[in-house]
Amino acid sequence: MMNKKIESAFNDQINAELFSDYLYLAMAAHLESENLKGMAHWMKVQADEEFEHAKRFVDFIHDRDGKVKYAAIEAPKGKWASPLEAFKEAYEHEQYISKRIHELMDLAIAEKDYPAQEFLHWFVSEQVEEEASTLEIVGKLEMVGDSKNGLFMMDHELGKREDD
Repeated sequence: MMNKKIESAFNDQINAELFSDYLYLAMAAHLESENLKGMAHWMKVQADEEFEHAKRFVDFIHDRDGKVKYAAIEAPKGKWASPLEAFKEAYEHEQYISKRIHELMDLAIAEKDYPAQEFLHWFVSEQVEEEASTLEIVGKLEMVGDSKNGLFMMDHELGKREDD
């Protein structure tokens, strides 16, 4: 039987992961409309990852005989002033998700829910990667500045991202 506090918090995290999916899809749509297809591709792959994260939480709740409860997903904004602004927001969002995952781990420890702790270890590591990858892109875009050639090269590079 699943601890009710953990179940409720994990259901909230499902919603956060689905919002992340929605946010990255909105960023992809915006970048696509700016003819930055490589960056849009990167965001679509990221959106797919976030959806998979939500499904992991769903599966875990079901495996523990808990109840999944979906909530409404807030609409993300749909326009960013620049690719740099979009990737900065992506980085900030990943920091927010990391904070949420850490809070879930704190709760699992406090509740002595060892299966939840084990489950969350993967997410702790995953968030280190998520923050690092978005921060790296932010740094490169800051180096590129207003260079159209640099932006073109970044777009090309990000378009090579493979589905994880």
